[in-house]
Amino acid sequence: MYQVYKNIFPAVHQELERWIELAKAIPDEELRTQALASIEEKTFHCEGGAIYSVLAGNEAREAIRFIVAYQTISDYLDNLCDRSTSMDPEDFRMLHQSMADALTPTNETKDYYRYREEKNDGGYLHQLVKTCQDVLGKAEGYEMVGDYTLKLGSLYSDLQVHKHVIEEERIPRLQQWFEMHRKEWPELKWYEFSACTGSTLGIFCLVSYTLGGRIDHSLAAQVERSYFPFMQGLHILLDYYIDQDEDELEGDLNFCAYYEHEDQMKKRFKYFVERTHQEIKKLPDPAFHQMIHEGLVGMYLADRKVGKLQNAKSFVKDMLKSSGKKATFFYYNTKIYHRLKPGREL
Repeated sequence: MYQVYKNIFPAVHQELERWIELAKAIPDEELRTQALASIEEKTFHCEGGAIYSVLAGNEAREAIRFIVAYQTISDYLDNLCDRSTSMDPEDFRMLHQSMADALTPTNETKDYYRYREEKNDGGYLHQLVKTCQDVLGKAEGYEMVGDYTLKLGSLYSDLQVHKHVIEEERIPRLQQWFEMHRKEWPELKWYEFSACTGSTLGIFCLVSYTLGGRIDHSLAAQVERSYFPFMQGLHILLDYYIDQDEDELEGDLNFCAYYEHEDQMKKRFKYFVERTHQEIKKLPDPAFHQMIHEGLVGMYLADRKVGKLQNAKSFVKDMLKSSGKKATFFYYNTKIYHRLKPGREL
């Protein structure tokens, strides 16, 4: 935690300052508003993701450069789709082509705004994509992980397209999409599978191991299995858990709403915790991945929004008990962080 606060977070904020300056210069008002809002509201996504830079060793700064740029694309596009002037799946698909290009150093950048009215971002999205490509293009061994990052990135993009179309089409599209994957993951519900695809953690782990010079085909395959679906699913289900009231107010899709009752939700969250425990033991640096796992639980449950949720106290107590002692450490550590920085959310 000392290293995180002393070295990693300051490096993240340095990278974000660069993107904030570029975002301020975006000519189109709507694109500028969403770019700035996505950084202001979701800085903690970049902070959390950048912890994976520890795995990159001497190339940690390059890992942070990639993670911040890639996560900023993700958060920016999420804002564009969530608060969109468009409900066109073709538009959402084209926007998210930028994420596939960011993971493919040889790809040319494209007109990602082709299907929407707002187009002039002054090169902001292209610069984000090119930054990712620059890091990956110089990363020795990336060819061994490219298929895995693209697979995870493609699932993420599919989710963003399906969940942002007109309201009456969202659930049928997501259910139909899950049917294509049900055979591989029969133990999941459609809304759980959707949650599992919504995380960028597996990509950050793969890229960081690559930059650290430790990747091979076997490790790349194991990272994918260890992170998808359960670690990523736990990450996003926790994210949806804390946003339940907010999403109900905004009329946004929330996957936690599809559990029949709270006991079922608690049982399934514990299942994700247990499966994540099992899978990350198969990775090198298991203590690091365990820290991430328990840190996710502790940090999300310490969010200020949790206190406003019904039955939150018993839910938090049970989840911390199931997740291990480090989860409790992160829970209280994050609570203290909130008190020290009252204007910030982590």
